[in-house]
Formats: sequence, structure tokens, C-alpha cells
Amino acid sequence: QVQLVESGGGLVQSGGSLRLSCAASGSIFSINAWGWYRQAPGKQRELVATITRSGSTNYADSVKGRFTISRDNAKNTVSLQMNSLKPEDTAVYYCNANIQRSRWGNYYDGWGQGTQVTVSS
Repeated sequence: QVQLVESGGGLVQSGGSLRLSCAASGSIFSINAWGWYRQAPGKQRELVATITRSGSTNYADSVKGRFTISRDNAKNTVSLQMNSLKPEDTAVYYCNANIQRSRWGNYYDGWGQGTQVTVSS
């Protein structure tokens, strides 16, 4: 079994900052890539940012220059530093991990339970 647990959501004023974290535990050989996604009420889930094992990152245009994704391979964690937050960033944020569970493969696509981020104007 693999579990992903998120933390760090909350309520912040426009222009403020929040840092989200996600920790993976359980049967893990390595984590190939992490991602953060978000889903606002009435909208589809969308990609926010991804990071590969080597540290290559990719961001949605709407968050470029404001959000930074980072990972700690030794601790199996990923973080999302969110600065200059806007009301349109309000959503439930989910972490995602592509996990290799053994040296022979056995890949698993895991999701966190979601954490609410609310940005007030």
C-alpha cells in the first residue's frame, strides 16, 4: 500500500503565500515524477506543476513565476510554494505521484486526499 498525505492548505488574502507539502509512505522503491493538480468548484481538475526525479519542472501558464515545485527524493516528499496568490487560485489542490514499488517495476499512480486553498480578495 502507498499513501500520499497533503498538508498546508488554508485561507489567505490576495497577494499572500502558502506552502503545500505532500509525503508518500508505504511500499516505495522510487518516485519517478510528482505533480500538483487543482480543481475549482464547477471546473475540471487541471495540472498546476510537475517535477521529474532529476528535477525538471513544468508549470501551467497561469502559475508561472508565482509557484515553485520542489521535491526531496530522500524523504519522498514534494512541496508547492505559492506566492502572489490570486482569488482565481482558489481550489482543492491534489498531489500526484508516479511510484515504482519495486526494482522490477510495479508502477502505481497515487493521489493525495486534497487540501483546500482559499484566496480572498
